[in-house]
Amino acid sequence: MPDRCPERRLLGVQCSLDTIQQEMERLPQGTRRLAAQLRLKIEPYWLWSALTDYDNLDRFIPNLSLSRQLCREGNQVRVEQVGTQHFCGLRFTARVLLELQENLEAGQLAFRMVEGDFRCFEGFWMIGTDSTSTWLLYDLTVQGNPGMPIGLIEQRLQQDLANNLRGIQQEAHRRANKT
Repeated sequence: MPDRCPERRLLGVQCSLDTIQQEMERLPQGTRRLAAQLRLKIEPYWLWSALTDYDNLDRFIPNLSLSRQLCREGNQVRVEQVGTQHFCGLRFTARVLLELQENLEAGQLAFRMVEGDFRCFEGFWMIGTDSTSTWLLYDLTVQGNPGMPIGLIEQRLQQDLANNLRGIQQEAHRRANKT
């Protein structure tokens, strides 16, 4: 029986290599907290390299149509991103201006929306290792604006989150295999 993932005890799920574990928490006023974790065999450096390549994220994260770094001051970065999704025959586009705080030593990349199409969009990426693998954790709290169909968005976010983690995984492997 695999060990429980110490970094995500609140998930309360078993974690196996190359499996994405997800949870969603419904919070008041249409707010959702999503968490996803992927364990894989790769050096953490390659995941960090992919996650912090802000100008190219839209190249390998499926639902991003734009990602560009606007400015950097030390370990604080401003990034503009536009996500595009299609569901129920409709095209949904959302823009966010994110402030990111890089903490390479801790393997954490925290972000929060400073401007954009949501009432709240904040969370973090975390990269760590244990005795058998490297893990990538994504934790997002999101609250749509009034009138956003939160049920549809919720379902789509969960599906896209897995695809986004796979995109990062594939890019990290591509970078590792290039050397």
